[in-house]
Amino acid sequence: MTDSLTLDTPPARSGGERRRKGRARQSRSATPGQNLHLRTPYITRRIPSYDLLSEDALARIEATAERILAEIGIELREDAEAMVLYRDAGAEVQHISGESWRIRFAPGMLREVLRTAPARFTQHARNLANTVEIGGDAMVFAPAYGSPFVMDLDHGRRYGTIADFENLIRLAQSSPWLHHSGGTICEPTDLPVNKRHLDMVHAHMRLSDRAFLGSITAPERAADSIEMCRILFGAEFVARNCVIMGNFNTTSPLVLDGVTTAGIRTYAGAGQGSIHLPFLLGGAVSPLTMAGAVAQCLAESMASCALTQLVRPGAPVVLGAFLSSMSLRSGSPTFGTPEPALGSLVMGQLARRLNLPLRCAGNFATSKAPDGQAMQQAMMSMMSAVQGGANFILHAAGFADGLLSMSYEKMIMDMDMCGALHAYLAGLEVSEDTLAFEALGQNGPGAHLFGTDHTLRHYETAYWDSGFNDDRTYETWSETGSVDASARANQRWKEVLAQYEPPPMEAGVAEALADFVARRKAAMPDAWY
Repeated sequence: MTDSLTLDTPPARSGGERRRKGRARQSRSATPGQNLHLRTPYITRRIPSYDLLSEDALARIEATAERILAEIGIELREDAEAMVLYRDAGAEVQHISGESWRIRFAPGMLREVLRTAPARFTQHARNLANTVEIGGDAMVFAPAYGSPFVMDLDHGRRYGTIADFENLIRLAQSSPWLHHSGGTICEPTDLPVNKRHLDMVHAHMRLSDRAFLGSITAPERAADSIEMCRILFGAEFVARNCVIMGNFNTTSPLVLDGVTTAGIRTYAGAGQGSIHLPFLLGGAVSPLTMAGAVAQCLAESMASCALTQLVRPGAPVVLGAFLSSMSLRSGSPTFGTPEPALGSLVMGQLARRLNLPLRCAGNFATSKAPDGQAMQQAMMSMMSAVQGGANFILHAAGFADGLLSMSYEKMIMDMDMCGALHAYLAGLEVSEDTLAFEALGQNGPGAHLFGTDHTLRHYETAYWDSGFNDDRTYETWSETGSVDASARANQRWKEVLAQYEPPPMEAGVAEALADFVARRKAAMPDAWY
């Protein structure tokens, strides 16, 4: 953490010490105590990222991205202010019709613009102990984002509600293995479209004391999100620090719509963070071949990221990638497949060459249940983000049904996997102590090591020990009901919600936020589309 954490303390202190003690008590009741040493506000990776492609291959992908930008260009719709920013920076602007322009960028132009973007930045949480770093060797896990449906074993698949939204925030807040509250964990379809962003941002602020994402569905909703942060953190603190981010998708192939660009300008203008990526479905809105999809992804993400720097040089920005294959027999998206995983590894290399933080992959799955398919697909995708050097991993927990559904049970299973990844990313220490010559020498050949001094020193911290898996013998498992992973996850999320306690918030801040939400809702009629 930087010195500014000490100097720029926001007035909305959350009672973090009391909350940390409460979380520790909950963790001890739910998971073996030896894992507590892995609990961190974000991961500092101690293993190297994996470089898949050669310098020549990377240069060819970059050259193709530059050619896309220079020869085909990006279509910008209904945002004349963004058009002027691109034009004044040196882009070639061709008017198409009405409020649409084709924007072409000379090779190297966007790279030069992006030089002012920070390689690493801090997103502050209202509990400063949960403030995160994004970029460099820092890695942040956040729950899945954007599903219209939710599912659990009791009630099946259904449209998400604000009650589900709040429950999923509670689950994320209760996990020591996530670092971020996320954003639209599910779509609360029981609330008006033009007002639900107020309840969603308010829920993140009330029910979690971690960093979070704001609304991006309209520029005025982005502005509401930032204004609520000024109430929570204090206007001066927000003016100096990143406290919220927006997650923005281009419209592939090669389109930036005015709602997106106006939202990007809103966040950047306030000095707040933003994540930029296309949703690329191979064969539909991007080439089937992964090298081509990666080149397109790089082009679209760079064009979107660059707009932040044209608005406010130095604004925090995250380069993103969302690469998906497709079932060519059915036309359905497929997730957790090997080709996009390889693409994520390459995006890691490209992001490092741009010196930008990266968001990619996550615990993706097309499975409609928290089963073996779900976790096999999730691991394939999640490991590509981990090995590829991603810094912000959205969709780290709960992603099911090809992102159409947020699964309560899979969220529990994914969070346990995230815990294991904390240990994996800590790397392997080699020292006189860990080489453990004394452990073998104390009792000599043929003697067990259970009681040696070395074992007694390390038994609480040597191994990751899942708080969710059942590692008992078959006989013990069978005698206690043969409960499988999905059933255990169903039981666990209910236990976590029953034990949940909201993080404290100052009464004056809570009242001001509630008043703001009420006034904004009263100022407009309900809109349901």
